[in-house]
Amino acid sequence: MKYGITDIASIIGGEDSYLGCPMAVVEHLLIDSRSLDEPSTTLFFAIHTRNDDGHHYIPGLYNRGVRSFVVDHIDTLMTSAMPEANFLVCESTPDALQSLARHHRRRFDIPVIAITGSRGKTTLKEWLNTLLSDDYTIVRSPRSYNSQIGVPLSLWEINSSTTLAIIEAGISTTGEMDNLQDMIRPTIGVITNIGSEHNDGFESMEQKASEKAKILNTCETVVYPADDTLVTQTIAPLLEAQVADEMAWSRHEGKAAITLLDVTKTEHGSDLTYSYHGQRHTLSLPVSTSSCLENAMNALAVMLLLGIPADVIADRMRRLTPVGTRLNVLKGVNSSTLVVDGYTSDYNSLTPALDFTLRLRTAHQPVAVVLSDLQNDGMSGDELYIRVSELLKIKGVSRFVGVGPDMCRYGRYFAGFDTRFFASTTELLEGISPGDFENELVLIKGAPEFEFDQFVDQMELRRHETVEEIDLNALAHNFKFFHSRLKPTTQTVAMVKASGYGTGSFEVAKTLQDAGASYLAVAVLDEGLALRKSDITMPIIVLNPSGANYKALFGNHLEPELYCLEECRALIREGQRLGVRNFPVHIKVDTGMHRLGFTLEQLPALIKLLSHQPVLRVASVFSHLCVADDPTGDDYTREQFAYFDQCAELLQSSFPHYIKRHILNTVGTLRFPERQMDMVRLGIGLYGVKTLEGDEEQRLMPVAALYSIIISIKEWKAGTTVGYGRRGLLENDSRVATVGIGYADGMDRHFGNGNISVWVNGTLCPTVGNICMDACMVDVTNADCKVGDRVEIFGPNVPIEHLSKARGTIPYEILTSISPRVKRIYFRD
Repeated sequence: MKYGITDIASIIGGEDSYLGCPMAVVEHLLIDSRSLDEPSTTLFFAIHTRNDDGHHYIPGLYNRGVRSFVVDHIDTLMTSAMPEANFLVCESTPDALQSLARHHRRRFDIPVIAITGSRGKTTLKEWLNTLLSDDYTIVRSPRSYNSQIGVPLSLWEINSSTTLAIIEAGISTTGEMDNLQDMIRPTIGVITNIGSEHNDGFESMEQKASEKAKILNTCETVVYPADDTLVTQTIAPLLEAQVADEMAWSRHEGKAAITLLDVTKTEHGSDLTYSYHGQRHTLSLPVSTSSCLENAMNALAVMLLLGIPADVIADRMRRLTPVGTRLNVLKGVNSSTLVVDGYTSDYNSLTPALDFTLRLRTAHQPVAVVLSDLQNDGMSGDELYIRVSELLKIKGVSRFVGVGPDMCRYGRYFAGFDTRFFASTTELLEGISPGDFENELVLIKGAPEFEFDQFVDQMELRRHETVEEIDLNALAHNFKFFHSRLKPTTQTVAMVKASGYGTGSFEVAKTLQDAGASYLAVAVLDEGLALRKSDITMPIIVLNPSGANYKALFGNHLEPELYCLEECRALIREGQRLGVRNFPVHIKVDTGMHRLGFTLEQLPALIKLLSHQPVLRVASVFSHLCVADDPTGDDYTREQFAYFDQCAELLQSSFPHYIKRHILNTVGTLRFPERQMDMVRLGIGLYGVKTLEGDEEQRLMPVAALYSIIISIKEWKAGTTVGYGRRGLLENDSRVATVGIGYADGMDRHFGNGNISVWVNGTLCPTVGNICMDACMVDVTNADCKVGDRVEIFGPNVPIEHLSKARGTIPYEILTSISPRVKRIYFRD
């Protein structure tokens, strides 16, 4: 849809606007400068975040061709430097974005489905899109665009050809759903479930359910699970007062329009038998989706209320495929990096996938895209593939591989790329070899029916079947957990030393940079240099710069910790030689750890040295607590606080500029919030490892999970011995599996002989005998398993703390001991 800039100014209330280009037309909304596609028709909303300000990006966007901006302030410098720009001035740019979306939504009298709940929103949205695309021209939320910012961007995609919209609505605290409901104005509301996910912003589950139920206001029809007591009780008043109809479903006879009578497992999946208006019907779910019964019933309810015949529903449900909401980052052959997106293949999902991919790009790295046929989404084939080609050009893609009949048909629009086209995945596998890619960043995005997994297997760097999965969503969640407990003025230093505690510093650093961390901290110079080479631009502290290449340290703006006079003198000498001025350094004081740092008595000499040189400038003073996790040591911790205050006051009194202070680590941040000061340092807690007993950290999510596979299963009689030294003595007849992970991978030898149990298909299975270099043995007598099945060493079902206790150590050691030969797989929604 096109809007004139003067019309938008009227809609959002930009009375004090400056219009340097009053004839401008707006088609695209932008909140992230990295996602710019169509400069001439883009309206950029300069939004403040806790650690950034969108106004900083306006000059760069103007130079790239953007002419329309929504801002919260304007001055003559802006207008004189950008005379052709339109500046629409509003008190709140997020409110302006929502006002525009609210106005836009009200222009269309179409069915709008709003989906809320704790789990399954994105899967249900994509299933409904697949199931209803033959009957409607659908607009739906890209990925999980369900927030106060994401929903307006989703609604903006509705246009004159749209006949149905499917919008996700997610909230993190009270008061948010009222705003979303007023923007979406749904005609059909779906509540999938109410679970414990994202509970931080709510006092109780009941409050959370009540807030989510507000999306149902003004809905003509509500879909919900009638046997979920919390949901039913919460929405009952709304059903009585406002809702014209309800399409509840239940597993049991009762107040429900649909009753799920039976679920029968079949060779190919599951058969669902249900009753609707007294008639029995059966539909089949394929094995890959049959575990999602709740979403299947929600989808069934929506289709029935929209008048889709039962036999048509049954036919379409058979064709459902899993929804891949993850973007997996894998190591490819020939030093390539693969970004694998199994999400539904359409134009709207292509843009976020490209944006995520490009954030991984290093300097001068070529970008390739392997893409299957796309869903048309109401566009003609010519229009769709012209838009795809233009988008790839804007994003700087150098090589393009198209797969599918439509790609071959419209391949003429991709002139200017290094292109190849294949009619099918089979032809792709035959026509491209792994050697065709080298040192490239490759986005592989295909609709599920194209089965690109085969191509990914061909392209992925093969190591062995033990993998460490890194959940970047969990990392961002954990950062938010700690960040919510800080004062608005307190900054965060995120620890990514030791290669992100063994999880991989680059990917972790990218995620933390995007999440809003103020600083990163690494142990040694080489770690900092690697991050700079990977385009990490945020401030980085080097905790042990001793003997470093000072020229590289200064040149890459890596801020050193100072803990002794000798290191300080060396930095000053090298800085003077290189002409460095006012370079930030961080002073470590020893308040009781007795490892590194200046004592109070040593500070006068340091102050004297720093006061007579122009090279170094003290940015912060800090120390480290040694018993913050032990309440019995709180007296010692308070002594550390008092000693630190003396040191910090002495240092501050000696310099005219403000010096930041920080002493709290992860556990200290939780136990001593009154000591937050200017910054806190977040370490092991970011990775989901709990540092306290009790419920304080129950909402943390594990970031790393270690998996292997069963490579052999044998049955042995009681009395048989297993493994080196015959240490594993079987007391009963047993099934013993050999698992492809050993101490060379990080499976410590102390874990053998039943000292830990691993997770095999829902069953905890103890180790048997000694751990070998490349394998270990596990008693799977009570597990339903076969060769090739996955084994969780630690992860969602086996907390890493169980392993550290068995080893008599701490989780840090377990995480950092995972071998480099173990493949790391990174994923995010």
